[in-house]
Amino acid sequence: MSSTDPALEASRPTSRTDQLIDRVMNSRGGRIAYRLRRVVPVASFAIGLGSYFLIQRQNALAQWLTALMLLGWVALLFEGLLCRILARWVGERVPQVLVRYAAQALHQETLFFVLPFFLVTTTWLSAQALFTGLLIVAAVASAIDPIYYDVIAPRRWLFLGYHAFTLFAAILAGGPIIGALTTGDSIALASAVMAVCALPSLNDAVRVRHWWRWLLLAGLSVALGGGAWMARFWIPPATLNAKHMAITTHVDTADREPASDRDHFTVAELRADGLYAFSAIKAPRGLHQRVLHVWWHNGEVIDRIPLQITGGRREDGYRAWSHKLTLGADPTGHWRVDVVTDDGQLIGAERFTVTDGKTP
Repeated sequence: MSSTDPALEASRPTSRTDQLIDRVMNSRGGRIAYRLRRVVPVASFAIGLGSYFLIQRQNALAQWLTALMLLGWVALLFEGLLCRILARWVGERVPQVLVRYAAQALHQETLFFVLPFFLVTTTWLSAQALFTGLLIVAAVASAIDPIYYDVIAPRRWLFLGYHAFTLFAAILAGGPIIGALTTGDSIALASAVMAVCALPSLNDAVRVRHWWRWLLLAGLSVALGGGAWMARFWIPPATLNAKHMAITTHVDTADREPASDRDHFTVAELRADGLYAFSAIKAPRGLHQRVLHVWWHNGEVIDRIPLQITGGRREDGYRAWSHKLTLGADPTGHWRVDVVTDDGQLIGAERFTVTDGKTP
């Protein structure tokens, strides 16, 4: 039989999660929050998913839901003032640990709110899968207490970087919804905000104490924002979804409907009328920007055809097409048509092959 020395047991180090629980349980509000801790991730996921479907069907709700989410970020920025106001109302000082708990809840709500937008709009056979994969990892981490409190929260540089990335994703989805911004404008705004919000994290990471330290911090901040902007080709357009794409030999212009989508054609079929690239783009708040059909042949850009899109709120999206009458002297090989915004974000892609024989 073995026994445990109480003194040794008391001296054992506890995880930051256990320490957090102890501090939370010392306050009345903390005890209530702790009892509900398992409900928050599930509720955040349900609210986020429900908000996505509501926005898809009720455009008027889009601005309100997104504004409420961003209001939570404003509250977090002024946490000190809000804590003092709450202390006057409830007669009890709000523990700092509850502020951290509220930050976790806000991260969960934000990430699970924006995640459905990116899951739907990601072109998975492209580099966009990396960004959405990182977003999934961040969302899962926010819902697992040992990861959030033992790995992310104790490292201030990591916590602030995580905070900046979450805000970056929130603006990407919120900009087109609240301000009817184009996807490019949203990325520019999100990049600038993230660069500013990342300054405290960069400040912790840079240990140099010379005068030029401030120039280094400013340079790193600008580089981070510029890097995010340059990486826009890897970021899905959160509010633009290619509902339907087709490569076909005919489009009914009256009903705006394409003929059957195909992935194989022969040279003989293309000599008469060429090919059509059809795309239907869905945008919950409507789309008022230019998109392009970029035609690729064996890895080289052959043509970039601009399309001015207005609308997109209907369930089937805004339907538009480009028409190529000639595909070059030797059109055989592998083709791809990308639908991209005028800022370079990929909305969708369709591949097909042209052969000189019969269609398989």
